Amino acid sequence: MKIKAAVLHAMGKERPYNISNPLLIEEVELKKPQASEVLVKIRAAGLCHSDLSVIDGNRPRQVPMVLGHEAAGEVVELGPGVKGLAVGDHVVFSFVPVCGHCKHCTIARPALCENGVAANNKGLLLSGESRLENQQHQEIFHHMGVSGFAEYAVVSRQSIVAIDKTLPYDIAALFGCAVMTGVGAVINTAKIRLGETALVTGLGGVGFSALLGALAAGASKVIVADVNKEKLQKALELGAHVAIDTTEENALEKLRDLTDGGVDVGLEFAGVVPALEFTYNATARGGRTVTAGLPHPSKTMQLAPVKLVAEERTLQGSYIGSCIPSRDIPAYIALYQSGRLPVNKLLTHKLRLDEINEGFERLAKGEAIRQILTFDASSADAVSSRMNSDVLQASL
Repeated sequence: MKIKAAVLHAMGKERPYNISNPLLIEEVELKKPQASEVLVKIRAAGLCHSDLSVIDGNRPRQVPMVLGHEAAGEVVELGPGVKGLAVGDHVVFSFVPVCGHCKHCTIARPALCENGVAANNKGLLLSGESRLENQQHQEIFHHMGVSGFAEYAVVSRQSIVAIDKTLPYDIAALFGCAVMTGVGAVINTAKIRLGETALVTGLGGVGFSALLGALAAGASKVIVADVNKEKLQKALELGAHVAIDTTEENALEKLRDLTDGGVDVGLEFAGVVPALEFTYNATARGGRTVTAGLPHPSKTMQLAPVKLVAEERTLQGSYIGSCIPSRDIPAYIALYQSGRLPVNKLLTHKLRLDEINEGFERLAKGEAIRQILTFDASSADAVSSRMNSDVLQASL
């Protein structure tokens, strides 16, 4: 079938992206789902920094590629052998397909699924094949097994989780990356305990989700750190106890004074080494630092092993929030529906597919938290539902 999709042909184009247009809206061919695959009509997809990192070349991927890994949609066709789903089901995508039988899957660490990660690195589905091609019948690669910036997607059964049909698609999409990664980093990776103090560095969609997750988990004090004053103010409105501008003089000393020597848990989502170093140094003796940021592969940080050992610190990575998607996505949705995880407040813009480059320029400038592409609203509805300003609004 022929579909419209946002295709990246070359990484590293100059900004502004609304002028250079790194993503081209093209008509591509989407093949039918094969064994253990599903055809999904995309209803909503989020613009994430991980997509931006492919566009700007910080996370090199094969091109041409249909981007987008945070999405929600409706099942329209099942391939042979698919179980546990029906046509009409609503689903959220997980950007690591879970094979279920590699050594990491068998010990309940699907974020490290060897076959899923290998397929993602090659730009293919779990089957090792692509279902996308251009009009010249040349292969187009999949992004993280999802390729959600399109009208439809064929994905592995292991890349989707069925959800409550009453959940709006634009909210549901957030659970595929921002919420799963941010809340999962707090609960699954850091294993924050009731009454502990936490620092969240880097206030994108994932960082804000981590803030809400830390509050829901019972942290006694949650401090946020960023360089964007509007985002710091937004974090305070969402419940953060203290906001720190890391560009201010003595920001680290101020934080340590506020927490009697440092926080129990530091969580970093900015994706730049100075932010990770700030977060690590802001933890107390015995503190735990968790990072889900993804700087360019060439970037490194300096670490004094004596401090790591003598102060019993930990530094740990977190990928997809160390989640088991089939367990955690429904659990986090239930938290949202109970009012304890108000992730709807993270939505700042709704876009049409042809506005996607404008959206990524806005994201690169730090003027959005979560922007959502919608595929089932009229053009007028999509435009009217957006914020009237590119600056974050306190009333959101």
